[in-house]
Amino acid sequence: MDKEVLILKWLNNNLNDKELEAFKTLEDYNELVNLNSSLQSFKADNYDVSSELENVLSTIKGTKKQPKHWLNPLMRIAAILAICFSIFYYTTTLDTTISTKFAQKTTIELPDASSVALNSKSSLIFNKKDWKHEREVELSGEAFFKVAKGSSFKVKTKTGIVTVYGTQFNVKQRNNYFEVICYEGLVGISYNSREIKLKAGNSFLIINGEIIAKEKEKQSIPSWLNNSSVFKSLPYKMVIAEFERQYNVGITLIDIDPEQLFTGSFAHDNIDIAIQSITLPLHVTYSKSNNSITLKRE
Repeated sequence: MDKEVLILKWLNNNLNDKELEAFKTLEDYNELVNLNSSLQSFKADNYDVSSELENVLSTIKGTKKQPKHWLNPLMRIAAILAICFSIFYYTTTLDTTISTKFAQKTTIELPDASSVALNSKSSLIFNKKDWKHEREVELSGEAFFKVAKGSSFKVKTKTGIVTVYGTQFNVKQRNNYFEVICYEGLVGISYNSREIKLKAGNSFLIINGEIIAKEKEKQSIPSWLNNSSVFKSLPYKMVIAEFERQYNVGITLIDIDPEQLFTGSFAHDNIDIAIQSITLPLHVTYSKSNNSITLKRE
């Protein structure tokens, strides 16, 4: 559910238990609660509408010397309207944050009809109000973008900034890992004061701060969109981390070098087949217990 919808439902005391838990996970949760608490002191006292109306009518008929009887209710209403407007303005100018959990993927449509497919354990932040002036998102994790043609489109990550004008590309930013693959159009990457341009089929990869050369991309879309993770000469620890994200499990390695390179793949829809895909090539045994998996060298 969109962030703004959660906030508005919360203001109306209309959240169910599931929505309330989602609201509590918002990064602005504490600020919103504090703001609401502060606004409570400005709320008008409850009053009987019928009684107040009679007072107003009798006052108008009797005398106009003391306007307090009709002025106070109007001032109360005006105060309430001012507070509601302030809350509405505050909530509509907030950033929208979309996050996925372990073993979860989602697709987002941006205000300009651009679409973003978000991989598991990732988040995307953008501002609807400023979108016409600046098409910009912040990404943590992995996402595939189909950008509608228009003004400059930027994807900000902790490692670098990706700039495009209408294209399809994938961005993955994890711990000590940053990769951009261009599938269509032209992509520009700002990294350490450098500007790198990628044409369709080209990619840019950094692992532990080192730029890694890659072969030309032959696929038309990222493998994860087809529920599969593919690896080419990548450290085994990165394979394990991706497996944990896709299946929401914890994996422990025993007598296994996490830096050894792995080439292979695993599917996202069958954990038993997937675990064999990442253990058999390395002659590794495994054992499962609930949401924990232990891998051990034979």
